[in-house]
Amino acid sequence: MSIVLVRHGETALNAARVFQPPETPLSDLGRQQAQAVGRRLARSGAVGLIASDLTRAWETAAAVAEHSGLRAQALASLHERNFGDWRGQPHAMVGENALSIADAPPGGESQSEFEQRVLVSFRELLALKEAMEGDMIVVTHGLWIRTLLDNLPQSSRPDGGAPSIGNTAVTVLDSQTPHTVQLLNCQRHLQTAD
Repeated sequence: MSIVLVRHGETALNAARVFQPPETPLSDLGRQQAQAVGRRLARSGAVGLIASDLTRAWETAAAVAEHSGLRAQALASLHERNFGDWRGQPHAMVGENALSIADAPPGGESQSEFEQRVLVSFRELLALKEAMEGDMIVVTHGLWIRTLLDNLPQSSRPDGGAPSIGNTAVTVLDSQTPHTVQLLNCQRHLQTAD
């Protein structure tokens, strides 16, 4: 049994490299991407759909639900890292490695606080998964996925650590320890007419 991680579709702000407020919607391209991943996952046979309730992830989950017939369940701990007062500002304001700064932005969470939240929410997902007789789809955010992958046991992670995760990329991992990555950052649904 697997957990299928999906990053939300593109937004105008993530394309412009701006720290995104919670209510940031998908762009037109992001809605097209969400429909494409929804069509792809309709054939997955998944029995559960869990999503961040931030607008961009929830809109992506709605497209998955439309094609699969699943009902999305919100889980707030799947939110992107809280960049606090930086939200709405360009990444360049902070520097080249804006998304991996260790300290907490004003009103936000530090990298270590975010990492702890990701690990707690992954345990929540595993508990939800135990009650399911099939795969579970999780729609969340790029940094959430990358942080989780970076914290999996060394033997189960992709070589070289987790890459930047593309919009609506699909990453699949075993729901059983050590949560081996079966598929990483796959966007083939964006290159084919499903």
